Amino acid sequence: MRSMRLFLLLSFIALMLLGTYGFFTDETDRQALLEFKSQVYEDKRVVLSSWNHSFPLCNWKGVTCGHKHKRVTRLDLGGLQLGGVISPSIGNLSFLVWLNISDNSFGGTIPEEMGNLFRLKYLNMGLNFLGGGISASLSNCSRLMWLILTSNNLGEGLPSELGSLTKLAGLYLSENNLKGKVPASLGNLTSLRLLNLAYNSMEGEIPYDLARLSQMVHISLTMNNFSGAFPSPVYNLSSLEVLSISVNSFSGSLRPDLGNLLPPKVRTLFLGGNYFTGAIPTTLSNVSNLRAFAIGTNRFTGSIPLSFGKIKNLQLMALDTNSLGSYSSRDLEFLDALTNCTQLEILSLSWNRLGGDLPTSISNLSRTLYKLELGRNLISGRIPHDIGNLVSLRTLSLEENLITGSLPASLGKLLGLGEVYLNSNRMSGAIPSSIGNITQLLSLSLANNSFQGIIPSSLSDCSQMLHLDLGFNKLEGTIPRGIMQMTSLLNLSMEGNSLSGSLHDDIGRLQNLVVLSLGNNNLSGQLPQTLGKCLSMEVMYLQGNYFHGAIPDIKLLVDVRRVDFSNNHFSGRIPEYFANFFKLQYLNLSINNFEGSVPTKGIFQNSTIVLVSGNKNLCGGIKELKLKPCLPPVETKHHSSLLKKVAIGISVCVALLLLLFITFVSLRCFRKRKINRHTNNLTPSTLGGAIHEKISYGDLRNATYGFSSSNVVRSGSFGTVFKTFLPTENKVVAVKVLNLKRRGAMKSFMAECESLKYIRHRNLVKLLTACSSIDFQGNDFRALIYDFMPNGSLDMWLHPEEVEEIRRPSKTLTLLERLNIAIDVGCVLNYLHVHCHEPIAHCDLKPSNVLLDDDLVAHVSDFGLARLLLKFDQESFFNQLSSAGVRGTIGYAAPEYGMGGQPSIHGDVYSFGVLLLEMFTGKRPTNESFGGTFTLHSYTKSALPERVLDIADKSILHSGLRVGFPIAECLTLVLDVGLRCCEESPTNRLATSEAAKELISIRERFFKARITARR
Repeated sequence: MRSMRLFLLLSFIALMLLGTYGFFTDETDRQALLEFKSQVYEDKRVVLSSWNHSFPLCNWKGVTCGHKHKRVTRLDLGGLQLGGVISPSIGNLSFLVWLNISDNSFGGTIPEEMGNLFRLKYLNMGLNFLGGGISASLSNCSRLMWLILTSNNLGEGLPSELGSLTKLAGLYLSENNLKGKVPASLGNLTSLRLLNLAYNSMEGEIPYDLARLSQMVHISLTMNNFSGAFPSPVYNLSSLEVLSISVNSFSGSLRPDLGNLLPPKVRTLFLGGNYFTGAIPTTLSNVSNLRAFAIGTNRFTGSIPLSFGKIKNLQLMALDTNSLGSYSSRDLEFLDALTNCTQLEILSLSWNRLGGDLPTSISNLSRTLYKLELGRNLISGRIPHDIGNLVSLRTLSLEENLITGSLPASLGKLLGLGEVYLNSNRMSGAIPSSIGNITQLLSLSLANNSFQGIIPSSLSDCSQMLHLDLGFNKLEGTIPRGIMQMTSLLNLSMEGNSLSGSLHDDIGRLQNLVVLSLGNNNLSGQLPQTLGKCLSMEVMYLQGNYFHGAIPDIKLLVDVRRVDFSNNHFSGRIPEYFANFFKLQYLNLSINNFEGSVPTKGIFQNSTIVLVSGNKNLCGGIKELKLKPCLPPVETKHHSSLLKKVAIGISVCVALLLLLFITFVSLRCFRKRKINRHTNNLTPSTLGGAIHEKISYGDLRNATYGFSSSNVVRSGSFGTVFKTFLPTENKVVAVKVLNLKRRGAMKSFMAECESLKYIRHRNLVKLLTACSSIDFQGNDFRALIYDFMPNGSLDMWLHPEEVEEIRRPSKTLTLLERLNIAIDVGCVLNYLHVHCHEPIAHCDLKPSNVLLDDDLVAHVSDFGLARLLLKFDQESFFNQLSSAGVRGTIGYAAPEYGMGGQPSIHGDVYSFGVLLLEMFTGKRPTNESFGGTFTLHSYTKSALPERVLDIADKSILHSGLRVGFPIAECLTLVLDVGLRCCEESPTNRLATSEAAKELISIRERFFKARITARR
């Protein structure tokens, strides 16, 4: 009996153990997984079709069981495109060690029941759509070693309870819109080796408690709002190899001994996109293991240390978008030292202040170098002939410098080259045919140079080319047929040359072509019908050529947005199908030989989109086009005898009219000779290359209908601006007629001509020509003719309530649009102050002198008070300008001007700062609420940063910003730039180059996904 009881007891214990290890409770796992499956979207459950009672649990897809107890220990469902929500039943898989449901489409929240998985070591729920924060219950998973929640939308803060996961080795929380500060409790994770908090919205300083993470190897805090000085806790992390704190709000200067303090194992140091200032520490060369060093988009100054040449294993060096260098001849000496870095792969130095001649030593840089970026500096000299030594080069970027000389033929040796940007330099000579050897070339930009000769036919061998820009050079000859067979082309730009010949039929093979820009050449012939096969076309600029005949059938190009066929010899009727091009924003058919009626449907109902003037045989259309009415067809029945009588009468009338005409012409010629004796027309040398053709007073009078008030755009201090179509320029222009009765008007005219003599920039209003003559009463007459800006001045956009309703803008400027305009103005001021042949001070910068084109791109105008600073004491007509004339406009003029100070670039910086404050607060500097010592500057400064939304222009706050956009932070940074520009002391003001770079950095930071290429 006793042995029987013992047997029953042992049997009971055995059964209990079997139950514990799965004999009974594997059903718990089965039910948990079936419940999990039930929460998956029904159309996605087919992936889990094996999850049913016909298959053993341990054979289900993604399920792994333990060898002893047959309980589920591993669930791997990553990348199966599952959707739905995560069932709380998953918390019943109590033997689970590994859980991977990453790269799916699960939504909802992380179940609290996950905290029951006390055996869990690996959890990966990344790349889903989970929200609701990080569940604090995960802190119960005390054995957890890897927690990966990357790329969800968890939001909220980082729970301090995570600090209890002392076995955690990897914590990946990037791209989750996390907010708040880093909890000090993370300093308890003494086993942590990898921490990734990138691409969130976290803020505050890095707690010093992280200095205890002695096992840390990799830290990424990229793209957050962290602030404070360089995080000193990293000095204690002896195992650290990678530190990335790019695109945050860290500030201050780096310690001179930084290279001695950093852990010796550091091989990646990314500090870009912050507000660091001062010099680059020379001690960084002591970090001997450094492979990648990036500090772009900061405010670093000074020279680039020669000591970088000691870092033998350096592979990446990105110092772009700072203020390094001083535009001096010694700025590039460090390049000689970098020839010792034999593993260098990327060297990015664009957007700095580097000057001096390009050293020949760049040809001796590492043979592994594949990206060399030196664009947008002030580098001179020639490209070394041995540039072909850089056999691994993929990108060569030297745009917007002062490079001279020819393009080395050895460039053709770089067979792997994919991108070449040499635009906006001073290069000349022929384009070498050897460039056709670079068959992998994707982008070639040689625009805005002085290249001569023909386009080499070998270019067609670059069969993978996407972007080809040869515009604004001195090229001649025909366009090689082979270029029209480069089917990969997206952008083909050759405008502003002297190319001749016709457009080949093979153009139809460019079915990926988006932009075709061949304007202002000597091309002729009829447009091929195959042009209608370029179905991806969005922009066609063919103006200023000699094309003739009818427009071919291009009705299938429904995505086209901008078309300019003006100033050619096209004939026939205007195609009706243009009316159905609903994406069309600009159609210019002016100065051709079109005839017949103008359509009135679709886009033809908008005279600001369609331009047809200068076609004498057109009629009809909407009344705004001001064309003659179309006559009804003449009936011919029973009129033959009447026509004979009419013909006789017409003959007599013609004879009389001819006699009158001869008399009129004789008198006119006599009068014109008399007037010409008193005429003092400007010569082309007066305005450099600006004058296209001399223009007379009579031409302007006729074009403006006798200077009719209906054509007036605005009136200024020295004259009136008229809008009109000018046949000699083949376009709608703005004519500024000077009021010579106003004191200083003549000097303003001369100042404007002299200032605009040699300068050229996309953000300047282009001076087309000028008129210096006398009117029909014998009075002096002066006028300036500019490109017309259809969106008026910035002033009317900022203060629409002050504009008459008919001219009032139809919408308000968004935050991004204002930022783009500010960057445009800052860039052109930097050009005037630094990059012109002689520095120019505008002296009257204000919103009414900032004009906007069709795309709201800003163009600075009105140089009537401008000063060429190097000539200030030399040219008599500038010395004669009164001190009052140079002070500009009240509220925008720098304070030193009021005390007799001479014009300077610092005065322009002050005006730019006021302009920024006005753009983003909506208040004029002369607002009636300001008075005494209370100014727009003090009004703005007193509100930052806490009350920035209180002073912001209210129209910005209602202009479609997405939910969660950090508008307060963005506005604070922009207004801070404005405040630093309009400091009272000129020497304390931010340089325009610095201001422009900071604004660009702000735009890239807050509008990454929405920036249009404006640089």
